[in-house]
Amino acid sequence: MTTTADPTTTQPATGPEQVRRLVTEVPGPRSRELHARRQTAVAGGVGSVLPVYVERAGGGVVRDVDGNSFIDLASGIAVTSVGNSEPRVVSRMAAQAEAFTHTCFMVAPYEGYVEVCETLADLTPGDHAKKAALFNSGAEAVENAVKVARVHTGRDAVVVFDHAYHGRTNLTMAMTAKNLPYKQGFGPFAGEVYRAPMSYPFREAAPITGEQAAARAIATIESQVGAGNVACVVVEPIQGEGGFVVPAPGFLPALAAWCRAHDVLLVADEIQTGMCRTGAWFACEHEDVVPDLVTVAKGVAGGMPLAAVVGRAEVMDAVHAGGLGGTYGGNPVACAAALGAVAAMRELGLAERARAIEAAMLPRLRALADRTGVIGDVRGRGAMLAAEIVRPGTTEPDAALTARLNAACHQAGLLTLTCGTFGNVFRFLPPLVMPDHLLAEALDVLDEVVDATLRA
Repeated sequence: MTTTADPTTTQPATGPEQVRRLVTEVPGPRSRELHARRQTAVAGGVGSVLPVYVERAGGGVVRDVDGNSFIDLASGIAVTSVGNSEPRVVSRMAAQAEAFTHTCFMVAPYEGYVEVCETLADLTPGDHAKKAALFNSGAEAVENAVKVARVHTGRDAVVVFDHAYHGRTNLTMAMTAKNLPYKQGFGPFAGEVYRAPMSYPFREAAPITGEQAAARAIATIESQVGAGNVACVVVEPIQGEGGFVVPAPGFLPALAAWCRAHDVLLVADEIQTGMCRTGAWFACEHEDVVPDLVTVAKGVAGGMPLAAVVGRAEVMDAVHAGGLGGTYGGNPVACAAALGAVAAMRELGLAERARAIEAAMLPRLRALADRTGVIGDVRGRGAMLAAEIVRPGTTEPDAALTARLNAACHQAGLLTLTCGTFGNVFRFLPPLVMPDHLLAEALDVLDEVVDATLRA
């Protein structure tokens, strides 16, 4: 592999200086002006995490309209893994936009769509023949994976897991576990969706192996649904919104084996975990699990809306012509962005970089846990890491402290996120091109914020 740049040291060709800098209060006056306009124009149901408005972003920094620069530990929820406005992404987008911006692939097709499908077939696990279909969002990808599975198997039931998050459409809300904010008031939801217990090592009543956790889930499926009724089992190899839950080793392989034995399709929801985020192209590779279908979105296109279902050719071809698609799915400019993003991942070695980020962050997070007593569990893979906040000496979730810490991080110049069924998990998703000095500074600031908040 030819490396054209080192993300640990290289200043982005364009974009903000790679420094944390606070020049006004947070939010500053310009952000407050924009927020006043927002209050009259943007629906109240749309929320935001950071109380500022962004002017520029790149590398590991987000700069607001008042000139404040925040260290980015969110990547737009694992989207800008290659960094904002990555040159390979921007140049390909510009060339494609100049040529044409839309024809609808279902009306007049184009090479970019085909090339993205070829690329994803090459990158996803397994050496079997694969095909793909492109969409706009992760929720669309999950919903279409279910459609494909139902047609291929002739069955209706869909199995998902406790703490799962799969999207905000009607079907994917039914598949999502957490009520607030995702489901409250939006029912009734689609039927034939069944939930099984997840392997969540930190919250097991007593330690069990991944194989034992899988046996528990399988017993639930067989007794409450029936193997012969299941079209697919949809699982996040590492759960995202549910709390960055990493199942115990052996859970995913045992689940995959059961699916194969009963002609049930295994769908890996790799929307948040995919595209080098966990230190491999896809998280299921860590245990050599080969799914029948993989859903991809978020990090695939460097910030542009693109998603895909990739899977066994005979499974994908089960759907009749015209049964899959959408007006904007596989937009040519988004396809160009995806090809640029994949080129950046390959040329910069970003899967390896994710592993280096893990090696830098995990010891610091564990030391913080040992020193403070409010972090019950540190977990994750690659640049997808989490700290679960609890009341000292217990496993009781402390959502209030988590919210206070998150707000304090924002005030200190860190863009951080929380998640989890109980609202008590800090999640860390830095861009994979985050410079070493910024990552180290972010961890220093996090230490200071936690210490100061606990003293207050």
